[in-house]
Amino acid sequence: MSENNLMSSNSAPHSDVEDIKRRSNYLRGSLVDTLKDPITGSIPEDDNRLMKHHGSYMQDDRDLRNERQKQKLEPAYQFMLRVRASGGVVTPQQWLMMDRISQKYGNGTIRLTTRQSFQLHGVLKWNLKNTIREVNESLLSTLAACGDVNRNVMCNPNPYESEIHSEVYDWARKLSAHLDPRSRAYYEIWLDEEKVVDSHDHDVEQEPIYGPVYLPRKFKIGMAIPPSNDVDVFSQDLGLIAIVEDGRLAGFNVSVGGGMGMTHGDPATYPQVGQVIGFCTPEQVIDLAEKTVTIQRDYGDRSVRKHARFKYTIDDRGIDWFIQELTARLGWELEPARPFHFESNGDRYGWVKGSNGKWHLTLFIQNGRIKDEEGYELMTGLREIAKVHTGDFRLTPNQNLIIGSVSSQKKKKITELVQQYGLTDGIHYSALRRNSMACVALPTCGLAMAESERYLPTLLGKIEPILEEAGLREEEIVIRMTGCPNGCARPALAEIAFIGKAPGKYNMYLGGGFAGERLNKLYKENIGEAEILDSLKQIIFHYAKERRDGEHFGDFTIRAGYVKEVRSGQFFHA
Repeated sequence: MSENNLMSSNSAPHSDVEDIKRRSNYLRGSLVDTLKDPITGSIPEDDNRLMKHHGSYMQDDRDLRNERQKQKLEPAYQFMLRVRASGGVVTPQQWLMMDRISQKYGNGTIRLTTRQSFQLHGVLKWNLKNTIREVNESLLSTLAACGDVNRNVMCNPNPYESEIHSEVYDWARKLSAHLDPRSRAYYEIWLDEEKVVDSHDHDVEQEPIYGPVYLPRKFKIGMAIPPSNDVDVFSQDLGLIAIVEDGRLAGFNVSVGGGMGMTHGDPATYPQVGQVIGFCTPEQVIDLAEKTVTIQRDYGDRSVRKHARFKYTIDDRGIDWFIQELTARLGWELEPARPFHFESNGDRYGWVKGSNGKWHLTLFIQNGRIKDEEGYELMTGLREIAKVHTGDFRLTPNQNLIIGSVSSQKKKKITELVQQYGLTDGIHYSALRRNSMACVALPTCGLAMAESERYLPTLLGKIEPILEEAGLREEEIVIRMTGCPNGCARPALAEIAFIGKAPGKYNMYLGGGFAGERLNKLYKENIGEAEILDSLKQIIFHYAKERRDGEHFGDFTIRAGYVKEVRSGQFFHA
């Protein structure tokens, strides 16, 4: 960007999305009338843009596109609905609600996301209002699960340090609530709430944090508790790293400017890792988060959406500029960052006894999809567990599930149900599979260029024999796949990553940090399965033969010269 644009990006011509938001009357648009239209299962694009702020994306079943086109039918329009749970913690009753509405209104499955939220797929337009109403009746919400606002606040579900987790989780809940949109549009449209004020009265401040056009793009916050970086804190716009001293939560180191999305063929876009800029006390964290959001509100690029994320705001102006602006808005300075250390960004599987005397069982959920299959009744088993469970369910940032806070009396019954329905802690899987993640991609995501969720398990099944032969079956290696470069499974941080380029073709990346602290780098472009397996076989055997003690796969690929180290996204394409 030019210096003139750097100083006044919000005075440049705004994108069409900005105009849609401005005309929407605080996210209302024409949604009420659109939802009543019986002629089509779709909604106009302007309303679709607004729907994201209410927690839903319009999609269609791409597997059926050609057949429906031949039959002269409109695409099989449906909606993905995202349900927020701060820190990923829900009650057994809320789990049963999600199970029920997935059968009643969705495609009969639940998906656990990489942001510790739920996704329902296959909801028809006519069922949206009832679905959202039932979600709210269970005290969960779809509000701000998508859109140009702060998204679900992620939080380490660490069950084996539960007192600290409980405190950090409480701050995650407070942060999430503080940064929720204040517009009553959500409640008027979905819950039939009467208007409290005239929605056109611009003298009434309806969005004190966001203003009438909200943020230039989405904003993400994650809170991690070392030594686990399971929230991938450096991928967040605002990352908060818990600092524990003398057994208590002293505060948080602050990381800013992370983000995963990019666009193929556009070197001006890139994934980025956050920079640690200082330390704040727990009591300062809400003020810090609000002022950070308002800086992005005021300075983020509203003319080019590909350039609208917070990472570009910081990279364009410099981290010193941001710290100065933040300090001016806060009226106080951050303290120097305090020492911390991350060891991994994965989950700890199986039963673990927490320091609160309760038990916690982490189950492996491949790519986060909850459904029944022949011989593996995952959905039914979790439903039966929810009926007897008196603790909580915790959605992990790696798309897995913790049956949390289980009493010693209930542990036996839950263990019996786990065995009865064939649920798994993943121990019999390879370490590679246990450290895998994939986005949804085809058939429902309109951005997908290639398969991901449906293909990664198959690809892993072909990589695992190579690992077995090399003696590395239990070697922890982080592998991720996405159907497009938007980064929903945080692929740019993986030791091995595949980003869809075209049907059956992927860009292959190597060298991410095992603990999520470093970006990976392009190794081969636009390759299919045969070349993927051939390439990986050579590297895996090289790693098995020449790795150093304790050396992770990503570190080895850099030392061995397969790729260069990338510590900043500004060098991702170099």
